[in-house]
Amino acid sequence: MKKINFILAIVFLMVVSSCHDQLDVQPLDRITAGSLFGDPGGTELYMADLYFRLPVEDLNYYPRQGFEVSYGGPNNAGEAQAMFTPWASHSGRNLGLNGDHLRWWSVDRGTRGIDGDRLDDDHTPWTLIRNVNLFIDIIPTLDVDDQIKTQYRGEAAFIRAFAYFGLAKRYGGVPIITEAQVFEGNPDDLLVTRSTEKETWDFVLSECDVAIANLEGIEVPQARKASKWAALALQSRAALFAASVAKFGSEIDLAGPAVAEGLVGLPASAADDYYQQCLDASKELMDGPFSLYGASPASPEEAAQNFQAMFVDPDLALGTEAIFIKGKTLQGEFQANNYDIWFNPHQTRNGWPHPGRMCPTLDFIDMFESYNNPGVNTPVVTTVDGDVDDYNGYDPNREYLKFDDPTELFADRDARLHASVIIPGSMFKETKIVYQNGYVQPDGEFKTDTKLSMEVDGVTYHTFGAADSKDYSGFDPTGSNHTSTGFGLRKFLQPDPVVPAWNQGTTDFMEFRLAEVMLNYAEAQVESGLGDANVATDALNAIRRRAGHTVDIPVTVDNVKRERIVELAFENKALWDLIRRREFHKVMDQSLKYALVPVMDLRETPPKYMFIRQKTRQSAPITFRQRDYYRRIENLALNQLVQNPEW
Repeated sequence: MKKINFILAIVFLMVVSSCHDQLDVQPLDRITAGSLFGDPGGTELYMADLYFRLPVEDLNYYPRQGFEVSYGGPNNAGEAQAMFTPWASHSGRNLGLNGDHLRWWSVDRGTRGIDGDRLDDDHTPWTLIRNVNLFIDIIPTLDVDDQIKTQYRGEAAFIRAFAYFGLAKRYGGVPIITEAQVFEGNPDDLLVTRSTEKETWDFVLSECDVAIANLEGIEVPQARKASKWAALALQSRAALFAASVAKFGSEIDLAGPAVAEGLVGLPASAADDYYQQCLDASKELMDGPFSLYGASPASPEEAAQNFQAMFVDPDLALGTEAIFIKGKTLQGEFQANNYDIWFNPHQTRNGWPHPGRMCPTLDFIDMFESYNNPGVNTPVVTTVDGDVDDYNGYDPNREYLKFDDPTELFADRDARLHASVIIPGSMFKETKIVYQNGYVQPDGEFKTDTKLSMEVDGVTYHTFGAADSKDYSGFDPTGSNHTSTGFGLRKFLQPDPVVPAWNQGTTDFMEFRLAEVMLNYAEAQVESGLGDANVATDALNAIRRRAGHTVDIPVTVDNVKRERIVELAFENKALWDLIRRREFHKVMDQSLKYALVPVMDLRETPPKYMFIRQKTRQSAPITFRQRDYYRRIENLALNQLVQNPEW
């Protein structure tokens, strides 16, 4: 695998340093097979550039501005897409979506590229689509056998479908351009009106069909290029998105020309057709050569180890769960990610000055099942009376549950919690992670939110759990470098020491994996009543068995939604689930985010831990506006398109 990565690294460097320059010198509408595609190597270079520009929301993705700054943009203060959902928070910021987020239409002219120069229009979706269209025109002239031409046509369809999917989920209906445009003196001749949202989704799905047909029998052993299976996975995801928009469109109230013309929104009558397309694509893939990685663990501990391992190294899931992987080989801006420097706990930062930014919320932790009570959310109970709705902080009149070790509170939880999240007192990189914010003195006075210490029976105790900040990872507000929720990210983080520098992480990313497809099937079945309920039930419970569960549960909407949240956590899917199901404005309506605060009770001998449910320090009400289901169309004066509602 190292040899393959090295070759890919060389290919990418050649693309960005030579192939891209060549395209800049010669107008794209005059490119010929002889100039770039004269040998297979040149074609592969061109294809590598197209794959690089796919709108994959991987560990590099920075949602504040869009894909023009997504690839490694380091100065994002550790913001990640999950922080805009109820299930994660930034350690020092209160983040809500606005017009600067999730863009992918044009380039911010202040953005700099790989070589330090300002980015140009080559980094827009429209140039990616143009380049694909040019390639499709060139394929028949290539000096390769027909099988290779067929494969290239399938890959091009997959890339074009992926690009239009990235646009459709952001903007609704967009201009559908299937041929390379040629400027002949009149700019108006290049204007293309927006297609309806339905036409756009139908185009995405039809392009998937083209990819599936042309890639039949093509093996992609490393899952880093388009395959029939990757196209089916994209079709499964896109069809479920369209079905959800159709079914739940009545949950929102938007008006204006874009709505009247069908540029945004889908008719409810279209839902079943899209659900059926999702079911068909998902089932074909589920019947294919894939299986869940670590499908039958011997214990929840093994389940947690397996689950964590495949995100640290997705190559482990080759031949089983991995369908399409975005590979990373190069260090440096726009290549490598910064998860390990931004999101490691303060105790394992290895000298990096800005750790601890990703904070899973108590809202997220409460979603996980208990093995003793399967099939329901199991909120963390911290008081004898079992009240889980009081977030008002410490109450001296309440009786709290006490623990010798903070991990005891989570002992019976779903293995994916321990694989995805660093909980108080857990081990990470051979270090016991200390999350604490306060103690109750022997006289009953509560101290929190400030750095204090006191001695009891010859032992010195500290509000944050240790004397020096290098020895604790929670709640200290200094520099936003400690968790604000009582939890940290574990998923994706490498076990090696942090390299204290920008853009060093080369963790690969599974864009499509079997578990998501199985969940797509389960959701499409339960929402539509189509498909096979037994297949949906088996799929849902197979994923849970991989997590150490032994009791099957029925397929219900709530069970599927919970499973998507805990299974796909931090994979940049949850935000889009809220958007496609038109639920974002409901879950984020003057909403707060919550923390679980470990506290030492020094009245006990020896002292014990107790926990307080409360809002995060920086939390302020967040509301998702309905207009944010669609992004703002940019450059209206130039492209003369109809704007999306309320923008």
